[in-house]
Amino acid sequence: MAERLSVGLSLSLSGGYAAMGRQAEAAVKLFVDDLNAAGGLRIGARTCELALKCHDDRSEALPCAEIYRALCGPARVDLLLGPYSSRLARVAAPIAEAAGMMMLNHGGADDGLYTRGMRMLVGVLSPASDYLVAFARLLVELKFWRKRLAIVTAATPFAGAVGAGLEQACHERRARRRGVRVRLKYRGDFARDQALARLLPALRRNRINALAAAGSFAQDVALMRAVVASNLNLPVLGCVAAGVHGFAEALGEGADGIVGPSQWEEHAQIVPELGPAPGEFARRMRASGYRECDYPAAQAYAAGLIGCAAIRECDSLDQRRLRGALGEMRTSTLYGDFAIDRVSGRQIAHKVLLVQWHMGHKVIIEPQAHAQTGALEFPSGWRLIVASMRGLKLTLGGGARGGDEARGDKHDPGDR
Repeated sequence: MAERLSVGLSLSLSGGYAAMGRQAEAAVKLFVDDLNAAGGLRIGARTCELALKCHDDRSEALPCAEIYRALCGPARVDLLLGPYSSRLARVAAPIAEAAGMMMLNHGGADDGLYTRGMRMLVGVLSPASDYLVAFARLLVELKFWRKRLAIVTAATPFAGAVGAGLEQACHERRARRRGVRVRLKYRGDFARDQALARLLPALRRNRINALAAAGSFAQDVALMRAVVASNLNLPVLGCVAAGVHGFAEALGEGADGIVGPSQWEEHAQIVPELGPAPGEFARRMRASGYRECDYPAAQAYAAGLIGCAAIRECDSLDQRRLRGALGEMRTSTLYGDFAIDRVSGRQIAHKVLLVQWHMGHKVIIEPQAHAQTGALEFPSGWRLIVASMRGLKLTLGGGARGGDEARGDKHDPGDR
């Protein structure tokens, strides 16, 4: 009989993060079943089967902390995975660090996780500051001048990092030469009626023609719904929530044309070194009951692949040796490329995709997918005006001529 190797984590199977937590749970279970069906994992002369210990943290910090103290305690697991969300990863990571346990962080994108001097944390997903960098590149390539951008973020570390990464990308020389200017910044709960009542007029006053938002799913949807329903007719709309399938269900036709970042898409052209291809993984997730699967499932499965690859490389379960092996590893999974900064553990190889909604379907437009058509759809606000002109496009590519720099002071209608 094969020995048992324990894989432990908490996931949000109830509470606010439950939709994503359950997807991640299904993916981890699928990974464990796949590895065991393939004969298990060899460590030296032993053949081990995986045994999963997954507990519900209820989307709350206190249960999460209790679970990770147990997983890192005297009866510690052999391979430790992190929880879903940056908020809960900030709870679990110090506990693992203090116990000398390597933790694969598949669910928390906050850049701040990698600035605290922890050496046993390993990032699988791209950090938050990378999320909307491709949105900045999109603005650079659009053939209209004076791209006046508004960045709207919730008052959370994750959203703040998303906004800061976008703003930094917009300040790069090429972006400024192509007329990209950050004209308005807002930070706060932008789903509140009072906030929208201040924000929408500020967009008009500053003549905003590109808007990017980073908040909770509900906040992003509320803002996009309000903008689409207004007569602002902003030609470029983007938000973090647009990267998941539920966005189109929430907005209906209003989602058309809106862009968003995505850590993973099943149609991405990836030939992985480890595990199944993206399409095969998505097919098997659907077979297990998930009509659509998003990045939380893919990154959880990828974390399992990477952790077991490190065990094979070390031929050991020693936690510091595993962390050292991951610092040297360069590989790819269904989730994309994997490599970390050796010191901080921050992910440096994985690339965030940019997607756009078209008639209820997500299309990858970055990297390079838009080159096939050379066009970007107008978002919903403009469709209200030009509904009779089917196929109207915004052209991408070079050739834009410069003019005077967009002028006017930044206006921040929200919390400072």
